Amino acid sequence: MNGQARMEREVRAILDGAQGAVPPEIHPEAVRRGGRMLRRRRVLRRLTWLALCLALTAFFVWVLLARPWVEPPSKTTPPLTGW
Repeated sequence: MNGQARMEREVRAILDGAQGAVPPEIHPEAVRRGGRMLRRRRVLRRLTWLALCLALTAFFVWVLLARPWVEPPSKTTPPLTGW
């Protein structure tokens, strides 16, 4: 038997023997923690979307009020020539 076949046999033995090795009191704790993680992710995702929508709204309001594409009026008058 070569080394890889022996290693595969040992891994299979470990995986087959692992069934039922987890204590039953761990399951409710894992479910509770998993539920908490999912709720936190959901809240974080919603807050991120809310922040993105607020930023886009603020940007569009600024664009409509400031009109950055329009050239500002001149501060000085042009020189008078030909008088």
